[in-house]
This record gives sequence, C-alpha cells and structure tokens, in this order.
Amino acid sequence: MKSSQFLFVNLLVINHINVEYMLNKLLVPTDFSPLAENALKIAAQLARKHDSEIYLLHMLELPLQQIDAMSSHSDLPEAVYFMRLAHKRFEEIMEKDFLKGIKVHETVNFHETSDGILETCAEYNIDLVVMGSHGAHGFKEMFIGSNTEKVVRTSNVPVLVIKNEHLTLDIKEFVYASSFTEENKAPFKKAVALANMLNARMHLLVINTINNFYTTAHADDLMKGFIADSKPDEFTLNIYNDETIEKGILNFSKLVNADLIGMSTHGRQGLAHFFNGSISEDLVNHARRPVITFKM
Repeated sequence: MKSSQFLFVNLLVINHINVEYMLNKLLVPTDFSPLAENALKIAAQLARKHDSEIYLLHMLELPLQQIDAMSSHSDLPEAVYFMRLAHKRFEEIMEKDFLKGIKVHETVNFHETSDGILETCAEYNIDLVVMGSHGAHGFKEMFIGSNTEKVVRTSNVPVLVIKNEHLTLDIKEFVYASSFTEENKAPFKKAVALANMLNARMHLLVINTINNFYTTAHADDLMKGFIADSKPDEFTLNIYNDETIEKGILNFSKLVNADLIGMSTHGRQGLAHFFNGSISEDLVNHARRPVITFKM
C-alpha cells in the first residue's frame, strides 16, 4: 500500500491540565564519544532553559565488590586505572563551554550499562534520560540490540534519544503517535505536560496500515476522547496511511517538519519482545529526528 497524504482533522485548544512536567534532574549516560557529547549538548540546552541539574553517568562494567574507590589498592588493579581515566575525562568535559554555569554531577556506576542507568534514575529521582544513539541495522538490530534500546524498553523515566548534533533544539512541532487506547492515557498526559512546558504544538497521529486500520470517524473519536480532559495547548488530529506504522510516523514527521517524535512503549522483554517487536525501538534505530518515549 502506498503512502497517502495525511488527513488533517482540526485544531483544538484544551482548557485544563492536571499534570505538571518538571525537568529538575537530567541523566546523561556517557562513554565520552561524540554521540554521547551530542546528547550532553542537548541536555545542557534543556538544563540552561529549565534550571536543571545534569547527572553525567559513566558505566564501568566491573565487579563492584572488588573495587575500593578510596584506596589505591584493589583486587582488580585495572579497575583503579579505568576509574582514574574516567575521572580525567570527566574533568576534561566539565571544561566545555556549553556546560559553563550548569550544575553537573560526576557519577560512576559499576553495573551493566542498561541496568546501571535504570538504577541511577531511581537513586537520584531523575526526570529525563538524554541518550545518544547511532542506531542498529540488520542482524545487529535483531539479535544484539543497543543499550539505548534496552533503556527505552524498560525505563520508567521518559527517554530522549539524540542521533545528531543540534546547535539549538527549539521544539515547536511535536508529533505524538499512539493507538489512543486506555493503556496509553498515562504516558499521553506526561507527553502533553512536556509539550506545554516546551511551548510546543502537538500533532496527534494515528497510522493506518493494511493490518491496522481505523476509520476516520473512529480515529477522530479516539483522539478527541484523549484530549477532552487534557491540558491547555494546541493539538492537531491526524490520520496517515502507510505501509507500516514506523514508516508512517517517519513520513508524517517529515511532512510537518517535526522537531520531536514521541510515543509510548510497552516495556516488553524476552520472547514477547522478540516476536512482537517494538515500534519505539525501531524509531530509535531509524529516525534521524530526536525521539522521546514514555513507559506505559
């Protein structure tokens, strides 16, 4: 089935809101690569605008019980070396101009990367994770996956994934794709609160495919039901036909020149994730635009 033009339904203004989105604490995992620095630059922009603190996290996948950070002795001598090297790199990155005036916490965790990120989120009550990603393709995407994908799938904290360097990230057009079913209501409220805080217009989006078809009336009713008790902001309601849901989201986002793509994620793991797949993870892999996910 070929892509069709989207159906623009109407523009609505909603009059009340119950959820306030705060960006007090941002977590940025780093391996000190250019990709991680791209994410840190975006976090710095958000922190400067919203008076946030940044927790810059580096993972050392070493046995914690063999490490004494206060001693020069260790059952694992290379652990001390890598800790000192990480500290040196922290010092270097703290000197970057884009971090001047921002409170940045140097944080090290010794678990596997994805587990360490989730643990750090809980420990410091993080409001948003900002991660860099290069995406994955083919067999690597299917069988290995990336740390970013694992965090997107399992994090209770919203995750913002950055692919490219953005000198400025001014989010004005925010595409939010959903099936707009009952389980999507909680993450949708978080997304609307974020859009309000960023002063961004939300384009609510339902994708029609051959195997996942909504009539215009049904899709319209679903979206209107969601925003009936939502918050003050502008929404456009849109239906877009495409070959797959992922392609539909990407093509529609290009059409409206979206600054940000958002959606909820199920958090499937194991065989359920393997057989059902995850549209949010596919978007993280393939979208060139920033993607933010909210856990159901």
